Amino acid sequence: MSGTLYIIAAPSGGGKTSLTRALLEREPNIALSVSYTSRLPRSGEVDGVHYHFVSRGVFEEMIRRGEFFEHAVVHGDLKGTARTAVERTLGSGKDSVWAVDPLRML
Repeated sequence: MSGTLYIIAAPSGGGKTSLTRALLEREPNIALSVSYTSRLPRSGEVDGVHYHFVSRGVFEEMIRRGEFFEHAVVHGDLKGTARTAVERTLGSGKDSVWAVDPLRML
């Protein structure tokens, strides 16, 4: 059985985090897809929880290897959704939710 993919797209400050947090608390069969970013972590951010933080060079190599479903430059930094974790989640029958900036949906 395959899971369903849900995409929540809104600009920065549009409530994506609040919406996904409430959804994850309510629905145990949904997993959040943690995006990759080339920016440095902000105070309080945890690698693998808020983002997967990688250098720009590592991110660009991941692009060359075709490791992203989608990626874009957002506010000068690279951001993207990796294939592996999402495919694993959906393949296990769990649903996956992505919270992305609309710029990444172009």
